Amino acid sequence: MSDKRTFIDSNVILYLYSDNDRRKELVIALLNSDKTISTQVVNENVNVCIRKIKLSKEEAFGHGKNLLENFNVVNIYSSTITRAFDLSIKYRFSFWHSLIVATALENECEILFSEDMQDGLVVDGTLKIVNPFKDL
Repeated sequence: MSDKRTFIDSNVILYLYSDNDRRKELVIALLNSDKTISTQVVNENVNVCIRKIKLSKEEAFGHGKNLLENFNVVNIYSSTITRAFDLSIKYRFSFWHSLIVATALENECEILFSEDMQDGLVVDGTLKIVNPFKDL
């Protein structure tokens, strides 16, 4: 989809467990290239797999391990949290969305794939939010 450094939000990855075949196929294609996620994305995926999708802990943890092994996984630091506070106020994002955005920005990503934020919005002049499902 893009040669630019990209970050993938939790909500996109979770379509791997969807009944919507078109979205699932799109996510699989999207994941077949080098992408960045954060420890937050791993944790959110495992939590949703257990609580909402009702996978066993073994299955959910296996999914989490797969994410850790196949993505560029970055950490969240106090500087990330502080930046997220500012972004949340400036762009009126929820705190959790602002934390995703702050992490993507700190890691010099140019594209953030998410379906939960405004498609096409450019944050701080460098990070473009793209809804990969907008044309489905």
